[in-house]
Amino acid sequence: MRYTTLLFDVDDTLLDFQAAENQALRMLFEQEGLELTTELEKIYKELNEQRWRAFEVGEMSRETVVNGRFGEFFAQMNRTVDSIAMEQKYRYFLNQGHQLLGNSLAIVADLAQKADLYVVSNGVSKTQYQRLGDAQLLPYFKEVIISEDTGYQKPMLEFFEYTFNKIPQLNKEKTVIIGDSLTSDIQGGNNAGIDTIWLHPLVDADELVVQPTHHIQRLEEIYEILM
Repeated sequence: MRYTTLLFDVDDTLLDFQAAENQALRMLFEQEGLELTTELEKIYKELNEQRWRAFEVGEMSRETVVNGRFGEFFAQMNRTVDSIAMEQKYRYFLNQGHQLLGNSLAIVADLAQKADLYVVSNGVSKTQYQRLGDAQLLPYFKEVIISEDTGYQKPMLEFFEYTFNKIPQLNKEKTVIIGDSLTSDIQGGNNAGIDTIWLHPLVDADELVVQPTHHIQRLEEIYEILM
């Protein structure tokens, strides 16, 4: 194996976060007696992404990201809501979403026999544990390392130092991070001095501001790199 320690992101790497998010938003809007139009969904996702990007660079806490997003979103619709209560309802629905991305379960189960696997996620701890457990992925990982539990987040070097301290006899040259996000996974791996595998359907990766070591379009292509 080219790499013997594999650090996996969760959302849109192993689990289909887009499907889980869409399902949770639909259920939340139904409960509120509102129609989730394509335009409203787009506005929410753009707003949510901006807040998580602010979290990545340390401009916003995780609590501020999640507890304030629905207040900001509904304010754009001239509605006042209890943002924290709305977040709790949404979180309940989101926790149910554990749709696998492709054949990720089979791949993880196979790789766990060949290497040491770890989860590295910027998500919410309770949500990620529940979703990984429901998807039957949890038993294949040595540790699940989530930003909420560390006090740091990808791409911060401190997050990776915390992670490395969890790995016995770490060899950074044999360690790689696999994820879909250039700004957290790939930039974080670059900051930490380890190789990176960017999982994204984009065909041309030459013009990217953040350059991954490897680029794959589907998770099963990882074997071409590892073997």
